[in-house]
Amino acid sequence: QVQLVESGGGLVQAGGSLRLSCAASGSIGSINAMGWYRQAPGKQGELVARITRGGTTNYADSVKGRFTISRDSPKNTVYLQMNSLKPEDTAKYYCTADISPRVYWGQGTQVTVSS
Repeated sequence: QVQLVESGGGLVQAGGSLRLSCAASGSIGSINAMGWYRQAPGKQGELVARITRGGTTNYADSVKGRFTISRDSPKNTVYLQMNSLKPEDTAKYYCTADISPRVYWGQGTQVTVSS
């Protein structure tokens, strides 16, 4: 089994910053990629950012220039630094880990941005 534990969510004013963390543990094996996905009520879910084992990163257009994904490979941990937060960033953020042959999900952490 693989466990993903997120932390760092909370309430912040627009323009503020938050840093999410996600630590993977258990029968990890080789992690191909880790990422962050968000889901807001009434909206389509969105892959926010992803980082591969090789360090390649991808971002949703809506967060480019504001969010940065990084990782600490020895700790099997991924981070999401979120700056210049907007009310539309309000969502539950889920950590994902691509460990073949499946993708694992964390329980999610709520991010709320007030205007």
